[in-house]
Amino acid sequence: MTGCRSILNDFIPNNGGSVSFGNNAKGWIVGSGSVSGGNLKFKDVSLVENLKFNLLSVSQLADKNFNSFFTKDSCKILSPEINSKIKVLIDQHTLLTAKRSGNVYIVDMTTDSQTSSPTCLIAKASSSETTLWHRRLSHLNHQTLHKLSTLSLVRGLPSKEFHFEGQCESCLKGKQHKTSHKSIEESKTTNCLNLLHMDLFGPVKVASLARKRYCLVVVDDYSRFCWTFFLFSKDETSDKIIALVTHLERQFSLPVKMIRSDNGTEFKNQVLDKFCISKGILRQYSAPRTPAQNGVVERKNRTLIEAARTMLADSGLPLSFWAEAVNTACYVLNRVHIVKRHNKTAYEILYKIKPLISFFKVFGCPCFILNTKDSLSKFAAKVDSGYFVGYSQTSKAYRAFNLRTKIIEESIDVKFNELASTSSFPSAPDDLFDLESFSFIPSIPSSSPSSESCQTSEDLSSIEDDSVSKFFTSFPSHQINSQEANSQNQDDIPSTPPSPVLDNASIDVPDHIPNSLTPIENLSYSDAASSNNCLDIIPFNKNHPLEQILGDLSKGVQTRSQISNFCLHAAFLSQIEPSKYQEALKDNNWVEAMQDELLQFKRQNVWTLCPLPDGKYPIGTRWLFRNKTDDRGIIIKNKARLVVQGYCQEEGIDYDETFAPVARLEAIRLFLAFAISHNIKVYQMDIKSAFLYGTIKEEVYVCQPPGFDDVHHPDWVYKLDKALYGLKQAPRAWYDTLSQFLLSNNFSRGTIDKTLFIKRVDKELLLVQIYVDDIIFGSTKQSMCEQFSKLMSSKFEMSALSELKTFLGLQVKQTPHGTFIHQSKYVKDLLNKFDMNDCKIISTPMATSPGICSDDNGEPVDQTLYRCMIGSLMYLTASRPDIMYATCVCARYQSAPKQSHLSFVKRIL
Repeated sequence: MTGCRSILNDFIPNNGGSVSFGNNAKGWIVGSGSVSGGNLKFKDVSLVENLKFNLLSVSQLADKNFNSFFTKDSCKILSPEINSKIKVLIDQHTLLTAKRSGNVYIVDMTTDSQTSSPTCLIAKASSSETTLWHRRLSHLNHQTLHKLSTLSLVRGLPSKEFHFEGQCESCLKGKQHKTSHKSIEESKTTNCLNLLHMDLFGPVKVASLARKRYCLVVVDDYSRFCWTFFLFSKDETSDKIIALVTHLERQFSLPVKMIRSDNGTEFKNQVLDKFCISKGILRQYSAPRTPAQNGVVERKNRTLIEAARTMLADSGLPLSFWAEAVNTACYVLNRVHIVKRHNKTAYEILYKIKPLISFFKVFGCPCFILNTKDSLSKFAAKVDSGYFVGYSQTSKAYRAFNLRTKIIEESIDVKFNELASTSSFPSAPDDLFDLESFSFIPSIPSSSPSSESCQTSEDLSSIEDDSVSKFFTSFPSHQINSQEANSQNQDDIPSTPPSPVLDNASIDVPDHIPNSLTPIENLSYSDAASSNNCLDIIPFNKNHPLEQILGDLSKGVQTRSQISNFCLHAAFLSQIEPSKYQEALKDNNWVEAMQDELLQFKRQNVWTLCPLPDGKYPIGTRWLFRNKTDDRGIIIKNKARLVVQGYCQEEGIDYDETFAPVARLEAIRLFLAFAISHNIKVYQMDIKSAFLYGTIKEEVYVCQPPGFDDVHHPDWVYKLDKALYGLKQAPRAWYDTLSQFLLSNNFSRGTIDKTLFIKRVDKELLLVQIYVDDIIFGSTKQSMCEQFSKLMSSKFEMSALSELKTFLGLQVKQTPHGTFIHQSKYVKDLLNKFDMNDCKIISTPMATSPGICSDDNGEPVDQTLYRCMIGSLMYLTASRPDIMYATCVCARYQSAPKQSHLSFVKRIL
């Protein structure tokens, strides 16, 4: 480079960046050209502003096969032809060798006594280069980065002086914390694997790509080398520890002498105790509620979590990539973390060799993956876009999320754009979940830690095929894109390669429509919409012209009969109650029902989002899905209910009084009989989300609704101000709220039946019967019913208000001639439940002869099934007293039912 424009030939202006000088000043590169000197012509000479001297790079001359010869008086450039002649002479008289690293020649003065001297001449890295390596090394602190370079503790890092100007915003987001009070602790171990520190963190609120929520962290006390394992649940901890100890002892021929952990049951159990006794491993436990005694691994947990949080903030990837970030942070920190007492990296202490880090890349940066799997056409693109998410544990390859195939691949043929942020990439991170499938395919599965890098990736041995919704959804808006909800998260090795996502695919009607109901996915009706019209005007022909064929030529013939069966099959599936919220998120009707439930919470001010206080434990939540039907059994509404897992509550802490009276079936029958005798028309109303109106006194915290995690605070919880379904005190809180409201409006409570409320105005009478949130009422004066309806609507939100038709399984028909009660819908459900839809009708519920007996020698039947049938028949006696005796006789044999007894029960049905 030069600062003189006049000596340059073939000058081309350009903006080549800047050059930093020794006084921290900068000179801008404004162009380049060529310079002729002696018998040489130097090309690509940069013109730098304010550069007072002409500089010639020895390393670039070497790249052109020229040799530089320095003497006391001069420096001579020798031609390439003399290389072979002087090589032998140079080798015989060499006293010191400076190895080239990048464009700098470094003298390594390190000796076996573990002493080292700094590099004599070292260049200063630019701010952009410092930032790039800072991001590549999982946002490593700048002091350690500078030390790695100056002491040559790793290979592949440029030997430059790294100084960072300003603050890294991502580091502030991920690592800022309170001032710590560090205690001085000197390790007493003398060799690797003498002592292993272990701890488990989790459950993480946002599940990883493999739906794992726990991370086991193991740290070697001597080398500070770290291993990480990702778990579905805590009970997997023992197996992981046993496998790790066996692996380490085999690979390093060193015994594990001690294990230090806390008192959690994942570490303190019979399986692990038995293994340690057989191996002669001592166990050390920290004192209860004293995590500082296990401070080595506790601090490592914090380091990994902060690094992962910072990397996610820097990359812009969703929080569900946290396991990939932790795994990458562990991989990097093992190679760059300097152990103070050894002044070496953890990797070098354990493996006795300096780690190579020249291949490190910025986590989450956009990348391009060479497509070597698919058969491409001549002019098809050869690469797929994606994001870099880590390093392979089993092969020399990178791990990248492929945006086209929607899987995490391991490949060496990857190009990176580290200077670009994910927000500027054509597909933003939110688009990662507009997928039809989400899978993980590693190139080589491994069930044990790698011998080179000993932290493991997520368990590849377990295989799951569950569909998941978008990993985090903004809860306050209560909006979910149905297409996003169809994304699947499958982070394990599938037995067969996943099929690609179909774009604008026509209907693929199978040759045979199965009788069993299976979910139908990935349907698009782009070509099929017009095919039905063509079927009416184009006659059948064995060999149709190609221009008349609609859809994919490789697919089978689609007939109208197949399509009709197919559509009927799909329509039936839409009425199935989902068992998991991931399935519900695929159906717009169920998504709307879930949003309606959460909107009701917001209206009633049920809870408040806040951090979990110390010493408090949140109660889990789950979704329940039910189809609401009318008296004919036709589905009229999809109902989603968010309930609390109340079995986790502790009496005296989370709840006190739980009893709440409900109306007995006998009281309902008396109510209807009284109404008929006084010519009263009975009405019914249903209070929407009734329990949400009940106020609780206890301090209760619950987890965020599954699938509706708050984006900004995914690890916060909700503090309940009102009762929630599933809480043990919820029925009591609702009953108190409703009864106090009615009593304050001149109602009186029944003396015997506490669910009956009566209001008298002169000689007129208003009766109200309550069964939790279902209310039936009637009055001798019609205007009092209207007033009661307005009164309830002013306080509560009503979801149904009509004449009494269906109540607690009873179907009621009120006519001028009387009221008729039956349970025909309930009977149909029973027949369907016990697979008796095709049974024959019989006139009497019980045979006269032979009679029923104990039948000690008879064939035993399923006791649970028998009792279930008896219980169902007992509820049917509410409208069918004629079967009461026969049912009670059969109920005598519930302890040991036989085939003959089951036949009698089926006769009643």
